[in-house]
Amino acid sequence: MKKRTAQRVDSVSEGGFARFLSLAHSLGKEGLISLSVGEPDFKTPWHICEAAIEAMKKGFTGYTPTSGYPELRSAVARYLENRYGIRYNPETEIVITVGSSQAMDLAFRATVDPGDEVILSDPYYLCYPSCISLAHGIPVTVTTRGDDGFKLRPDHVEAKLTPKTKVILLGYPANPTGTEMSREELAEIAKVAEKHDLLVISDEVYNRLTYGIDHTCFASLPGMKERTILLDGFSKAYAMTGWRLGFAAGPADIIAAMTKIHQHTMLSPSSVAQYAAIEALKAGEDDIQQMVAEYDRRRKVLVKGLNDIGLTCHEPKGAFYAFPSVKVTGLTSDEFVEKVLLEEKVLILPGSLFGAQGEGFVRICYAYSLPHIEEALRRLTRFVQRHRKS
Repeated sequence: MKKRTAQRVDSVSEGGFARFLSLAHSLGKEGLISLSVGEPDFKTPWHICEAAIEAMKKGFTGYTPTSGYPELRSAVARYLENRYGIRYNPETEIVITVGSSQAMDLAFRATVDPGDEVILSDPYYLCYPSCISLAHGIPVTVTTRGDDGFKLRPDHVEAKLTPKTKVILLGYPANPTGTEMSREELAEIAKVAEKHDLLVISDEVYNRLTYGIDHTCFASLPGMKERTILLDGFSKAYAMTGWRLGFAAGPADIIAAMTKIHQHTMLSPSSVAQYAAIEALKAGEDDIQQMVAEYDRRRKVLVKGLNDIGLTCHEPKGAFYAFPSVKVTGLTSDEFVEKVLLEEKVLILPGSLFGAQGEGFVRICYAYSLPHIEEALRRLTRFVQRHRKS
């Protein structure tokens, strides 16, 4: 038979996480501690749920405008102006999407032609290269280092540029490293984008989850609104992962192209989820502050505990991930994760899933209760004591 699947699918990673999930399933759930999935352990605040319920009661259960309800686009525009001082026209410069993941897919498909190169840091969120490849682009990775906090440096970016480079992809605060970039550091990346006339796709879905540092929206930097597609969503900040709602803001011509693709592939985002999002933007600030305070408490306990047992970990300044080195054990990332799962029933992720520079590290999510984190640290302590290189 002829090959029935498209060639572009061959470039998509299988997702090595599935192997560890299968192994964990074979062990059974009893006694298992999972610090693997990047999902808030908080429930969606009830006033947000009530807004969706009220929308259903009023019959708002049908199709919506492709770009999203005007009320939500206006609320997003007000939010971005109030928080970052950036003015977007809600009619032409904002589109509501089915999660920020769809916003990213639309952004690449609307801007990348076959053979165009996209610069991204390594380690990276594991879906980034696949999204680029599915748009027929070519991912080009830039090495970042643990001893430098996994920060993207402008001279390293410039060294990877070619005449085919079209986009720089940023993701701060970062998954998997928890790295956040300062305004001054991002401004240096902005100079590279302007000098070489590059677009920037800035994934800022973790922008509200920062600790001791104010988040800088890349589009707020001088001259960057005109060349930046800002991606954000409601999943992380408002504990709304299952509602699947995000948005993109950017230049009108690019948003129009994204909306055109959106119309033919997804048609429209959920009606009731949009009413929930309007409520989240209107009255969800206290919810965010409470969740961030708890994440910060867990972050401090986890990072201190990891460093105390010899798993050297830089201080994550954003998101809810720690990315410690496991080199003290002499094990590869995959070996460490498999052995600690089998011996101690702790499920975490190997850094190798997130790029070549992730080898020798593991990702640990602290969007879980403090008792779970403390018990995981006790088990990790036993494990490292047994496997530490002499």
